[in-house]
Parts: sequence; C-alpha cells; structure tokens
Amino acid sequence: MTLKSLYEGYDLKEYYLGKVTQVYRSNSIALVENLAAMNDRSKLKSSFLPNTISYFVVVDSTEGLFLGEVYENKTSKKSFDEEENKKAFHEICIDTIAFMPNDSDRFHLAGFKTLGITDSVYLATDEVYELFMHSLELNHDSDEPLPAFGSYMNRLGAGVTLKPSTLFNRHLMCIGATNSGKSTTALAILDKLVTTGRKALIIDPTGEYRDAFADDEITKLTLGVDTTISPGKLTMDQWEKLFEAENSSQGAVLSQAITSLRFMKKIGDDSYYYKVGANIDEVQENLASVTNEDIEFNIELLPEQIQAESVCEPDRDNDYNFRYRYDVLKANANASLVQKIQYQMTNTRFLTFFSDDPEMYNLLDTIEEFVYQPGVSLYIDTSALGAAEGIGGMVVDLVSNFIMSLDGICPFVFFIDEVHRYSKSRYSDKDFYGGLTLIAREGRRKGIFLYLTTQNPKDVSPVLFGQVGTMLIHRLMENDEIKTVQSHLDDYSLKHIRKLNQGEMILTSVNLLHNMFVRVKKSDRKQYNDTPLL
Repeated sequence: MTLKSLYEGYDLKEYYLGKVTQVYRSNSIALVENLAAMNDRSKLKSSFLPNTISYFVVVDSTEGLFLGEVYENKTSKKSFDEEENKKAFHEICIDTIAFMPNDSDRFHLAGFKTLGITDSVYLATDEVYELFMHSLELNHDSDEPLPAFGSYMNRLGAGVTLKPSTLFNRHLMCIGATNSGKSTTALAILDKLVTTGRKALIIDPTGEYRDAFADDEITKLTLGVDTTISPGKLTMDQWEKLFEAENSSQGAVLSQAITSLRFMKKIGDDSYYYKVGANIDEVQENLASVTNEDIEFNIELLPEQIQAESVCEPDRDNDYNFRYRYDVLKANANASLVQKIQYQMTNTRFLTFFSDDPEMYNLLDTIEEFVYQPGVSLYIDTSALGAAEGIGGMVVDLVSNFIMSLDGICPFVFFIDEVHRYSKSRYSDKDFYGGLTLIAREGRRKGIFLYLTTQNPKDVSPVLFGQVGTMLIHRLMENDEIKTVQSHLDDYSLKHIRKLNQGEMILTSVNLLHNMFVRVKKSDRKQYNDTPLL
C-alpha cells in the first residue's frame, strides 16, 4: 500500500510533520517542519494530540510505510517571544512498532527494518489507527473473533475484538492485585466464550461464578453436594497432595495405610488392619496379595489405619517368629498427618465427595462426557469442600491428568481461578503439581488451552509461568511482582503498571504486534465479588 492510497480523501500537506534527522537501533528522531500541525487539532480526535506523546505517526520510506509511536516531544523554545520562536526547533522521538510493505495492506512486525534519514513523517489518521488494530493479531486464522470484552484506553470507542486463537493458543493468564478488576476481566472473557458456543471447563474454588451462567447453557457440578468420586480413582501421589504430606516418610506411611485398607476391603472386613502383635510374614503376605484391581477402600478409617501403622519389627520371640510391636517414635512422627486427615474429615462434604453414591454425578465420568461433546461447557464448584490448598490441588491435578489421558477430544478452554492455590504446596517435597505443568507443555496439541488467574505471579510455578504466552496484567504494586512480568512488557508499559485503575489492564501477547492498554467492559452476569462497605 502506498502513502497516497493510505491517506485517500485527505490532504497530505495537513498531516505532514517533518523529516527524520537521526536514526538509532532502538528509536529515531524527526525534526518538525510543519509547526501549524502541532497547534491545529480541530480535525483530530482527542486521543491524537500532536503536542503530547503516545500518538501514532506514519513514516514514508523507500521500503514501505512504518508506523511509529511518539514517546518524547521537545522544543528548544526558551520563551514565548515570536522572534525567538522563529529560531527554535521542534523534535519528536519515534519508536517504530510496525511496518507495511508496498505490496501489503496490513501492518507487520518491523523486524530489523529501520527508518532512514530524510524519510517524511505524517500524523496518523483514525483510519490508519483502525488498520493497525486489525493488523495487531499475528494469527491469520479464519476463526471468528470474540465479541468485544473491553475497549482500547486511548480509543474508547474502539472495542477489543480478538480471535480465540490469539488469546488462548499459547495459554492465557490474568494477573492483578486484590480489587484491581481481575475477576471482572475473567468473567467478561468467559461470557464471550460461552455465548459464542466455545467450550470451557471452569474450576471455581470460591463459588464466585456459581450463578453467572444459566443451567441451560452450562452443566454445573458442586463437589461434595451433587458430585462424587471413588477413592480408588486417585493415585498415591494425589493422596499425598490432598493431605499435604510434609515429607517422603509421611507419604510412604500414607501409601502403606491405603494399601492396608484396600486389603481389608478385599476380604470384606469393614474395620482397619490392626498390626500390633501380628505376624510380620503374614502381614506382608496379605499386603502383597493386593492387586491393581483392588482399588476400593473405606476412607473414613484412614486416621485409625495410619495410627495402626506405627509399628516396628522387634527381636525374635521364643518361637522364632517376627511380630510387630508398637513404636512410639513412629506414632509421634505420624501425628501431624493424622491431625490433617481428621481435620479434613470434619467437613461432611469431604466424605460425601469420596463415595460411590449412584444418585450423584461421577466427576470423571461427567468430564469424559464433556470433552467429547462440541459446544458445551462445564462448571465445577469446589468451595463446598473447604478452602484447604490440598483439596483444590488434588482436584486440579486429578482432572488435568485425566483429560490429558484422553484422545480425540473437542478443543476447550480450561479456566482455573486463583491458580496459585493449586500450583504450589506449603508442605510437599514435590512443590509443584504436575498436571497443570503437563497441560501447559503438551495441552495445545490436544486442544486444551489454559486460562488462569492469580493475584501474585511469584506464587505460580516458574515452569508453568514460562509456558504462558498471553497475559492480562492489572495493577501490581510490589517490586517483586512487577519484576516477574517485566520480560513481557516494554518500558512504557512497565512504568504504567502501578497507575492502572480498577478494570484497566495491559494486554501483552506473543500473538500481537504491540502491547495494548484495555479498559474491560463489565459483564451483566451475576458475580459474587463485591467488597462490603465498612
């Protein structure tokens, strides 16, 4: 596209500013010759004020047309005397952000191309800005964009309409301090996904979104209320996450206790396996008889069984038989684990969740049905199970590993609110849950795209954080938090991250030409996130 065709219907002389006089690797400087254009703003909208900064200019080069953003505006005027002003000069500093070849009708990344000395600089029109907005997405897929979930802060009339592939194909994370608008943004985008028939799997730890969607547009599950899972479906690693085993020895005791209960279930005994005084060879033979088919056990007996595991091997008796005896040291070491399990079981929903009630939904069966049905979404409320990190982490890890084991699924967005609750444990030797990391690395091949929210990016696994290519960054105040996201932002965005108002954010992505400042449009759906007044 040529300069004349880009400014068709406009008088180029009115938009001409001057010529490039200095070119550097990171920026360029232009000398303003048409000072009248810097003062006459009657034909321009308020977001294009030539005597300020952050407005766009077009630079006519032999290679094509460059789009630049003015980040510094300066004059050598020492006074307002007319005679002195005639000798003054006016300069603008330009950051090159996009390039349009002569044979193209859209902007592209500038790459290693730079401006040239004496290249002419023009004020960008509203049409140029709109063309840049349409060129922002690097993905040229044919999928329809989502309805506008916000507007550009420097163009309040222009809605942000991006393709799902732009937002999600490298995973999406929404970051922001409390009351910065993070949850409002999350619901605004979820609303557009569901209303346009895209699939979403939503895990909500607080019940904040429980009434956001109607029953006829999304299937809703509440763990421990209308949804259960068989205890035998969990792996030993997931049991460790659930009860937040502090070290490998507690994990080993937990595994041994579950195996003992599986044996008791196998032989039809409804009690726990009492081992004090039992023959060691006989006990080991019994536990060895437990196969991969014997997965069921009575979870209510788990605290008693862990206490029963507090045994050791004594010296031979008169008959040269080994028999277990009670070990006080082991009992003390296992006491904290027993207390955690007993605390979890004080929540009646916990025991209801780990059952085989045929009248309730089965979690894994419902998820398997969901992933193979096009155009349907699923909401999972985990708030009834309590706020403990172990429960949420176990559920997310279980669901993540389960869906990754399935093939031929319909692509969907996996939304997890407050992901820092699930990605890191306070106690476990294995700090990070592997299910989410597996999805972050391999999920895109199967059509699983993460949409995560967190208050503090430092609390998220570096491995998981490193796989995220698109971020919605709301206001952050702590230096450490800002340092975590600084590699995704340019200097201008980085300096404004503390200045963002509620509902304002920086949209940065590997799928975009340039970072965007966006004001989110609040969804009309019901959301329980209001802050009570004192």
